[in-house]
Amino acid sequence: MRKNILKHIGAIVSAKRKENHLTQQQLAQQTGRGLRHIQNVEKGRVNASIEVLADVIYQLRLSADVLFYPDMPEVEQQAKQLLCQLAACTESERVFLLKTLEYMMGQIMQCRSKPRPEDTPD
Repeated sequence: MRKNILKHIGAIVSAKRKENHLTQQQLAQQTGRGLRHIQNVEKGRVNASIEVLADVIYQLRLSADVLFYPDMPEVEQQAKQLLCQLAACTESERVFLLKTLEYMMGQIMQCRSKPRPEDTPD
């Protein structure tokens, strides 16, 4: 299991780094680590220290749960990631995002409550 969790952590770190359009070198610089160390973490070759993981989690705005619970359902992973990203925002950004989300959810709920043409009897 230990090898599997290291590979899982590495895969998540690599995917999130790429999603953030960062090179391994940039992540290494942002975390104060060496390029080779970041490469080894992503390949699952090293058991990264808590300090390294904390720096990576902070820089990539990752949820630690996503790293350490590989069997977590995807919808829960996505929710945790969203909360992590929301927490990294300023207060005004959070207010804006939450108001936008509330509006969008209202639109979705309205669309759901409208009968669709295929649902009406002829």
